[in-house]
Amino acid sequence: MNPVVRWFHQLGSPPYFDRFAARWAPWAHASAVLVMAWGLWGALFDVPADYQQGDSFRILYIHVPAAWMSLFVFGLMAFYAVIALVWRIKLCEILAMACAPIGAAFTVITLATGSIWGKPMWGTWWDWDPRLTTELVLLFLYLGVIGLYQAIDDRRAAARAAGLLAIVGVALLPVIRYSVVWWNSLHQGQTIRLFGESTMDASMVQPLLWMIVGTKLWFIGSLLMRARADNLLRESGKDWVRKAATENAR
Repeated sequence: MNPVVRWFHQLGSPPYFDRFAARWAPWAHASAVLVMAWGLWGALFDVPADYQQGDSFRILYIHVPAAWMSLFVFGLMAFYAVIALVWRIKLCEILAMACAPIGAAFTVITLATGSIWGKPMWGTWWDWDPRLTTELVLLFLYLGVIGLYQAIDDRRAAARAAGLLAIVGVALLPVIRYSVVWWNSLHQGQTIRLFGESTMDASMVQPLLWMIVGTKLWFIGSLLMRARADNLLRESGKDWVRKAATENAR
């Protein structure tokens, strides 16, 4: 068997995943803190003030990575949910449901920082702008997935039901992504492109890239921690869990 394929098969084993998550989650979080600290330092002290927005634009370095993560995490959750529904892989159910609270947190950060940024720029904390409104709907979808998962006692049935909602909700992502293109709105158009030329000055991009990498690492650490906790809860009656608990207590 191909080594990569064998590793994925091993990762589907609850004891193996528990050891994997316990080992790598702290490293992911520690790396995230270092990378984001470097990005924030550059955003606050190296990047010049914007010629129109002054220093208020610096909230972009939190707002944009959080906004991108809010979409990325929901898409990943739906991806895991598809695998779980088609192939009945329990670990993918766990990973899908572990994505929801993390994605909801990123969405809250997006909405909060957007409102803070919007006050000096638009003169209001909130406007029913297409981008803001669809991002709020995304938060409600995250909360719907979390609520549905918690409302059903059978963990596997709950994960399948909540996963189906995530799959249906993924249709909202392109609407959020292209809302500033399809409708006239207060929200500024796309200034940063992963592919193609950005309209943002090159001197301002590097700290943003560090923040994007940092939020990805933080997500990986958080996903592993939440999935490990859910995995242990589901496997709580198994011998390997009792053995691991005994070893950790020593």
